[in-house]
Amino acid sequence: QVQLVESGGGLVQAGGSLRLSCVASGRTNDNYDLAWFRQAPGKEREIVTFMNWSGNRIYYADSVRNRFTISRDNAKNTVYLQMTSLEPEDTAVYYCAARLDAPWRYWGQGTQVTVSS
Repeated sequence: QVQLVESGGGLVQAGGSLRLSCVASGRTNDNYDLAWFRQAPGKEREIVTFMNWSGNRIYYADSVRNRFTISRDNAKNTVYLQMTSLEPEDTAVYYCAARLDAPWRYWGQGTQVTVSS
């Protein structure tokens, strides 16, 4: 079992940047795939980006490609989401998630990102 804790959310103006962090604890030696999801008010949760356990496969949703970057520091058991050129449409609660296999089993509590126009 692994526990995930996100941080780094906040209020930012359109065009600004934020970096979210997600620290894992517990059974962190397993080879987890990692992802960031988000859920905006009144909308379903959607995947933003995904990195497989080895880091050689990365996916970005079309809406964030070329603006967001996922990275991981295994020594710190941390996954990051660097967000640039933020838009009001990026306003959501952002969650990190981990899995050994489908489905996404482990979730953080979420961190709020609000982008003002």
